[in-house]
Amino acid sequence: MIGQPPHKPLIWVGSSRRDFGAMPKEVRARMGYALYVAQQGGMHRDAKPLKGFAGSGVAEIVADFRGDTFRTVYTVRLAGAVYVLHAFQKKSRKGAATPKSDIALVKSRLRDAEKLSRGEP
Repeated sequence: MIGQPPHKPLIWVGSSRRDFGAMPKEVRARMGYALYVAQQGGMHRDAKPLKGFAGSGVAEIVADFRGDTFRTVYTVRLAGAVYVLHAFQKKSRKGAATPKSDIALVKSRLRDAEKLSRGEP
């Protein structure tokens, strides 16, 4: 469209695209729009900075659907693209904190995204 800046491409890291695709259609639609907003340079109301990554440009989109909670984690800190790092259904019923295993996976995939952004294999 005229007058709008081009949006950043989405780059899926690891199994994030497959995991995102396995989510319910309603969740994918909502999160997909939130990712589109990130591509445009904004932050959707369902997105918030991921705890433990303060100021790093890592955010999570949270969607509740039929009693389940789904999350998609992405980063905008790497120039030129939105990197989707992780998409999952939160299994734990204890609190709102992201499980440590998921945080470790996000950290690993963030390192992978940094390599991709530098053109490294």
